[in-house]
Amino acid sequence: MAEITFRQALNDTLREEMKRDENVFLLGEEIGTFEGSYKITAGLLKEFGPRRVVDTPIAENGFLGMAVGAAMLGLRPVVEIMTINFILMGIDEIINHAAKIHYMFGGQSAVPMVIRTPGGGGQQLSATHSQNLEVLFAHIPGLKVVAPSTPADAKGLLKASIRDDNPVLFLENLALYNTKGEVPSGDYTTPIGKAKVAKEGKDLTVISYSRMTSIAVDVAHRMEKENGLSIEVVDLRSLRPLDRETLVQSVQKTNRAIIFEEDWRSYGIGAEVAATLQEEAFDYLDAPIKRVASVEVPLPYSKPLELSALTGAKQLIEAVNELAPRRRRR
Repeated sequence: MAEITFRQALNDTLREEMKRDENVFLLGEEIGTFEGSYKITAGLLKEFGPRRVVDTPIAENGFLGMAVGAAMLGLRPVVEIMTINFILMGIDEIINHAAKIHYMFGGQSAVPMVIRTPGGGGQQLSATHSQNLEVLFAHIPGLKVVAPSTPADAKGLLKASIRDDNPVLFLENLALYNTKGEVPSGDYTTPIGKAKVAKEGKDLTVISYSRMTSIAVDVAHRMEKENGLSIEVVDLRSLRPLDRETLVQSVQKTNRAIIFEEDWRSYGIGAEVAATLQEEAFDYLDAPIKRVASVEVPLPYSKPLELSALTGAKQLIEAVNELAPRRRRR
C-alpha cells in the first residue's frame, strides 16, 4: 500500500468520486483558482472545470442553501467550509433544512450532500478559529457526522459520505493534514457508524476520535513498552451514528475506560460515550469512567497559553496512571 498524507488522501478521493459520478460537484470559498485554503482541492478546477468546482462568495448560508437545493434535485454536492468556526453562519441551512427535509416530506426527497470542514486547535489561530463544534451537529437527528483519524479512513469515509443519501458532516482536524499513513489502492469505503479498534489491549480502554486517536495509539504503545500496560484504543470514526456495541464490547474486556477528546469536557461527545458505558456496561466497570479533554476556555492566541489549554499525551498518561496503577506495576 502507498503511504500518503491525509491531505493527499482527501484530494485523491474527490478526484476519483468526481470521475465516477458526474453528479458530484464541489463548492466553497476559494476552492477553485486558489485551490482551497489547505489545498485539498488542488488541481480539480483545471481537471473538471468551473461547473463542477464552484468558487462561492463569502456567504456560508447562501452556498449551503444552494447545496441543499442541488441535492434535492439529484446532484451530490460536496461543500467545503473553510473552517468549522464559519459553519455557524449556515447552521439554519444544515439543521433546519438538510437534516429535516427527508422526514418532513415523507421520504419523497433525499439530501445527499457532504460538508467538509477542518477544525481543532494548536495552530495559533485564536479563539474564534480553533474550536471543535462537532457536538452541535452530532446532537441532530437526520445528520451523520464522521471524523477520520488516518489517511486510509479519510479516503474510505469520504467515499462513503459522498455515496450516502443523507447529509454528512465530514470533520478534518487541521493537525492531521500532513500526517502520513498507508492507504489501500483501488475503490473501497469505510462504513459510517462503525468504530475501529486501533490497538488491541486487555487492561484499559481509551476511546477517542480524530487527532486524539493518533495520540492515544502512540501513548498506548509507549506505555506498553515502558511498563507492560496493555491499552486498547477504540477510534470512534463516526460520531453519529455512534457504534455503541464496539465500545461496550471493549469495556467488557478491559473493565476500565478513559474517554480522550480535544473538545471541551462538559456536554461533549465524551459525555454521550460515558452515558452509554454507564447504561450498557456498568456491571463490567471496575473503576469510574475518566474523561480527558481540553480546558474550558476560549482558546488563547498566545502559543504557550494555547498549548496549556489543549489536552494531549501528558494528560492522557496521567489519567492512565490514575485509573490503572496496580495493573501498571505488574
